[in-house]
Amino acid sequence: MKTITTTEALADYCKRAASFPYVTVDTEFLRERTYYSKLCLVQLAVPGKDDTEDAVLVDPLVEGLSLEPLYELFRDEGVVKVFHAARQDLEIFWVEAGVFPVPLFDTQVAAMVAGFGDQVGYETLVRKVCRASLDKSSRFTDWSRRPLTDAQKKYAIGDVTYLREIYEFLKAELDKSGREKWVREELSVLTDPSTYDISPREAWRRVKTRTNSGRFLSVVRELAAFREDYAQTRNIPRSRVYKDDALMELASTKPKDLAELGRSRLLLREARKGEIADGILAAVQAGLACPQDDLPQVESDGRDKLQVNPALADLLRVLLKARCEEAGVAQKLVASAADLDMLAAGRKDVPAVKGWRAEVFGKDALRLCKGELALGVKGSSVRVIVV
Repeated sequence: MKTITTTEALADYCKRAASFPYVTVDTEFLRERTYYSKLCLVQLAVPGKDDTEDAVLVDPLVEGLSLEPLYELFRDEGVVKVFHAARQDLEIFWVEAGVFPVPLFDTQVAAMVAGFGDQVGYETLVRKVCRASLDKSSRFTDWSRRPLTDAQKKYAIGDVTYLREIYEFLKAELDKSGREKWVREELSVLTDPSTYDISPREAWRRVKTRTNSGRFLSVVRELAAFREDYAQTRNIPRSRVYKDDALMELASTKPKDLAELGRSRLLLREARKGEIADGILAAVQAGLACPQDDLPQVESDGRDKLQVNPALADLLRVLLKARCEEAGVAQKLVASAADLDMLAAGRKDVPAVKGWRAEVFGKDALRLCKGELALGVKGSSVRVIVV
């Protein structure tokens, strides 16, 4: 198999790839020791059987190699860029170059629409569609080490060669069912910059807390913002600054000086001194000094106060499962368990039903409060419908 190590060779391959209707793409990366993923390998394949030319590995760690020819291919709207479970790959390209591959096709999303279940894995699709198996021994190797072994190269190239057959199969299935629009709807989130742009000021929302106290949350917000900014600036994992359990401890104890900070049970030794310690103390004080009208609040959709009818919720789950199996679509794309609980409590402002015209789908409609609930196919989509 061919490994590209120069910008010129990459440009030649991408120019050739631009003449095909699609190109399959995958990456190998490391993130254990950094905040941002470190891109270690890019795999590309165009339609064809000669994998010495049609499928290549690109080594971005080679000094002097520029990925700009690849980014130009990503911008070419005449070539479909095919990934499997693309989110982490897209984040790398967005952070590295501010570019999204367009148009995008994600075989994991397409497989969910085509009846393969929720978040189907690549190995499953290789087995079911290609009637082949993958050698998984190189999955968790260190992709930043050079030279790559033959086993690593074989594993990596398999992530794009089988993907060609999977894409062609799923594309044909979507063309027959008329469901390609569903895939585009789901992929719109993956090509939205806000999906990957993490604001330190909003980082506190990912921290699980058991209180709605505005003052406590204010301290959590400041501690999370400092940690996020520190980790981003130095490109280190958040956990290298302090973990969530230590953050919660600090928000509870609210240390005022280094002596009090030193009594923390969960804080790493490196965080008890220097810049991190100073940042923690400043964050705690900023949280305590936050004006009353600027205190953070946990946004609630009222689910915690729902009076859910358990029997009705169970019936809705059965109905959802039955209709999704009948329609050949993953349940996750239709409604979540939380959506069904809200419906079973009589709520109609449910994310899964917003913006959809009321329509009842035959005898499977279920009486719900003053309306009716139905799960089924409407036009080009499958959704929960409340009448």
